[in-house]
Amino acid sequence: MLHIFAIVAPVFGLLALGFAARASNYIPERTGEGLADFVYSIAIPCLIFKTLTSVNLPEAQPWGYWFAYFGAVAIVWAMGSALAKYVFDAAVIPRTIAGFAASQSNTVLMGIPLILESFGPEGAVPLFLLVAVHLPIMIAVGTLLAEGRDMHWSKLLRQLLLHPILMSIFVSVAFKLAHLDVPEVLRSIVNQIGNAAIPCALFTMGMALRRYGIRDHLKLTMCMTFLKLVVHPALVMLLAWTVFDMPKVWAGVAVLFAASPVGINAYLFAERYKQGVGIASGAIALSTALSTVTITVWLIILGVGR
Repeated sequence: MLHIFAIVAPVFGLLALGFAARASNYIPERTGEGLADFVYSIAIPCLIFKTLTSVNLPEAQPWGYWFAYFGAVAIVWAMGSALAKYVFDAAVIPRTIAGFAASQSNTVLMGIPLILESFGPEGAVPLFLLVAVHLPIMIAVGTLLAEGRDMHWSKLLRQLLLHPILMSIFVSVAFKLAHLDVPEVLRSIVNQIGNAAIPCALFTMGMALRRYGIRDHLKLTMCMTFLKLVVHPALVMLLAWTVFDMPKVWAGVAVLFAASPVGINAYLFAERYKQGVGIASGAIALSTALSTVTITVWLIILGVGR
């Protein structure tokens, strides 16, 4: 149990520190926004470049890995949307946001620190491969469901291609496949910035939680949180362990990725349409708070650290 505590304590300790710093007004909101920009646009991309240029990429596509994770995403999204529609009588966009929140993980601020802390360098390749396809698929499906035939594919494609996380993955893979050597000075700079990514990401997430609250739609928010923290990782584990064949670490990464709380993109997605904001923000706040318990349980189930 001590090894689980050693993984979880630093992660949620930094979250709590960021929350306390913002709640006490010790650090102003604008500082948190600037730190978030640094994490998303510079620090995490440097961490990705640092990691992917120093590991071996798989020669074949891990199709079982994709099917296990996104098969569970499809099921949970459908469950969340159906609950919102038939139990809570939500309109098209709010129920789309409910499904999005139930199945969209906090990849950058929680998933990356948690998984790298749990599995180390061995988990880096499956982690960043999943990060690479997770955002485009979730945003594209969510936009299609919300807008239908009015969806602007060119605008969506431009937004995804210019996303700093995706750009860093593309550049890293290009360097790796072309067998290019990273100049020592550049690698030193990238490594130092990358080393700051995880603590800054967690501190930023803690500050962001101060902004979100469980305002409205409490019952629906609780349902989305249960789907995200319990049903989603359980389905991924079922598919990864019993249906598809993959290495143990890859299966563990997929389960922990799914076990991460609702991501901030759910809130940004809701803000874009000015609907379902309370559902998204409530799910982020509640799932992040409860994930201190559920993630510990999932780490025990996965046998991390044994």
